Amino acid sequence: MSLVGQWTAIQSSLPEDWEVARLRLTVADRSQAGRAAALLGPANAGRYASFVTFQITRRGGGTSPELARRLLGRLDAERIVARLKLVGADEAATTAQPAGRHATLTEQWDGLEAELPDDWSDVYAEVELASSDYLEPGALLLAPLNPSRVPGEIAFRFRVARRFGYGASGQMMRRCSERLDEEGIRGSVRILWALSDTRPVYTQGPVWYVGGRAV
Repeated sequence: MSLVGQWTAIQSSLPEDWEVARLRLTVADRSQAGRAAALLGPANAGRYASFVTFQITRRGGGTSPELARRLLGRLDAERIVARLKLVGADEAATTAQPAGRHATLTEQWDGLEAELPDDWSDVYAEVELASSDYLEPGALLLAPLNPSRVPGEIAFRFRVARRFGYGASGQMMRRCSERLDEEGIRGSVRILWALSDTRPVYTQGPVWYVGGRAV
């Protein structure tokens, strides 16, 4: 089945009042995963190994269902074979999350970490703050992660390493999220890139290049 067809089937299975759908694309040929992630770039997709993750938002900002359909159509046009899976969905209002309540940064990180494969090793992530008023206190509370400021945005990026190498530990990332939550600092967490089962030899780990420089 085409990816557009897979998304149509997933969309029809969603609850009537769904708001956000989180999806995972598993590319059959791992060498094509980078191209798949690039084509899904407008959906703020993140890639690790042969997996590409992104989310679709029914209303408001974000990736609309129709935009997702067009982006997946590009993959079909390039004959990229992959399987699309729904990994989670949020409804308009639930007893666990009342309407108007935003997930805390810690809850967001826990959810993202749970979606990573069991053998994940390195992550490049971003915390986008809800207000510029949060920049200075946010930088201070995130300092243990050695974050870098994203030019032109109210956001910080940083690395997380599961066992060794560059980046803070997942436990430290969670603690920093808790500190932000305790200060009432709101925002969103995203995993931009992730790698699985890296085994560095005579180095401290893999290096990503963003805008021509290593991160």
